[in-house]
Amino acid sequence: MRYLAIIKIAFRALRRNKMRTVLTMLGIIIGVGAVIAMVALGRGAKAQVQARIAALGQNVILVFSGSINRGGVFSGFGGAGTLSVEDAQAIEKEVPGVEAVSPEVRTGGQIMAGNNNWSTEGKGEGVDYLTIRQWDLAQGAMFTEADVRSAAKVCILGKTTADKLFPDEEPVGKVIRIRNVPMTVLGILKPKGVSMMGSDQDDTVIMPYTTAMKRLAGVTMLRAINVQAQTAEQITEVQNGIAELLRQRHRIQPGHDDDFIMRNQQELAETQNAAAETMTALLAGIAGVSLLVGGIGIMNIMLVSVTERTREIGIRMAVGARGRDILLQFLIEAVTLSSIGGLLGIGLGVGGARFLTAFKNWATLVSPDSVFLAFVFSAAVGIFFGFYPARKASQLDPIDALRYE
Repeated sequence: MRYLAIIKIAFRALRRNKMRTVLTMLGIIIGVGAVIAMVALGRGAKAQVQARIAALGQNVILVFSGSINRGGVFSGFGGAGTLSVEDAQAIEKEVPGVEAVSPEVRTGGQIMAGNNNWSTEGKGEGVDYLTIRQWDLAQGAMFTEADVRSAAKVCILGKTTADKLFPDEEPVGKVIRIRNVPMTVLGILKPKGVSMMGSDQDDTVIMPYTTAMKRLAGVTMLRAINVQAQTAEQITEVQNGIAELLRQRHRIQPGHDDDFIMRNQQELAETQNAAAETMTALLAGIAGVSLLVGGIGIMNIMLVSVTERTREIGIRMAVGARGRDILLQFLIEAVTLSSIGGLLGIGLGVGGARFLTAFKNWATLVSPDSVFLAFVFSAAVGIFFGFYPARKASQLDPIDALRYE
């Protein structure tokens, strides 16, 4: 019963100065809201990155041609043209744990269809490319192994390219021209969205790699080889097998640099996730400063309250209240301020995250654990910053407190 009376006294004291109570809570409200919104923004970015990494497919290993150095200038990935079709075929046949392989050649240019034209990137790929990328067709069909062997003039279109070239008609079965080479559209891909590099994955034309090599690009070497391992656990083993095979085929002596570069999905995910987590921690740290300032505000107001109520404290002690009762009363006031402020801050943070998603198109993800931690932290701030004023109040001498004017 005594503790219930202490709680009632604490709440009565807070209601006595409503404006001051609200202004004191404001720092906690803003702090908690900022923490939740910023963490949601960071986690939303991380989830977006993970989705884009997943869009590459499952268990994917990317093998790029190495860079070439001409006069001290490096051409970058694919510049050296060190990968051949035979390399891709050897990887598929000789490396254990390989599920699928797609040689890759890239070419670009203006694409025409009737009176419409569009500049986009063309990709020469193998028949397993869509399987590796886990990319489904919205309509039509993929080209076949026979199309690859004969360098057939066929292709499939991404959704963006199809909409630009055929805004008012069905593209499947129609003919487009790439560098004056006519190609029949066999199918349309389902939308895949933006890649992790920020480019539109749906703005593409995919054709047999032999068609791209012989009819468009006029090259004999590959830019890259897409490899899919059978399981995630085999990625490292497959990657090591590919490296050993290519070093042997390219006659690279021990101690010499490879003329190819490999990246796997896990490496890309770890790199991108590390960057996203750093951004989340930075945003949460900045927002946490405002929560700290709110805690300092609670301490300041509680110290003022102790000074203003010194005589009240003296009277309570004179009629039998003990020091720990006074300590508990002021501690309850501080925790109440921070807890109510935390609850209101949760609403502000969730609302702020939804606002960023709805009006700014920023990816946000509010998780229950971040809300719970923000609330617990706000209550902890009340205890931490409220303890000193409460302890100061509990140590007042009753006689001096009664004399205080």
